[in-house]
Amino acid sequence: MHIELQQAMQHLVAEQSLNLKEVSRFTPVDFRLGIQYLVAQDQPDLAQALAEAGLALYPLSEDILAISGLLAITREDWPLAVEILQDLVAVQVDRVQPMTYQMLARALACNLDVAEAHQVLETALQKWPNDVTLIQERNAMAAVQDAMPASTLTN
Repeated sequence: MHIELQQAMQHLVAEQSLNLKEVSRFTPVDFRLGIQYLVAQDQPDLAQALAEAGLALYPLSEDILAISGLLAITREDWPLAVEILQDLVAVQVDRVQPMTYQMLARALACNLDVAEAHQVLETALQKWPNDVTLIQERNAMAAVQDAMPASTLTN
């Protein structure tokens, strides 16, 4: 992380507020590094504020979408994680990686959209039929679904 960005992040932590004018000069990579820094400093609310600022400035940035999706997952904000990861998939089109599909499927499942989660995994497995992580995720999701009472699945 370059010194100017580190100083801005330290100021952000000290002030506990976000100055949009100050952060608007940074690149998407700077935002990603800043969010990582704030998470490491145990400042999840400031990291979220920086992620939102980054998304406002660079809504199609893969760096910001990826780190913001991961941040939403760590905060267990499932609707936001789904929204951001779907945006990332839309931006990446044919370059979506298995991990992105896995994270999206998991966020969908945690958001109680199990059918859509399965669809995401099937789409991913069409592209990467031998990806161990995707296969394990599909199997784990199926096992959880099989273990749920029938009344839970129909509601």
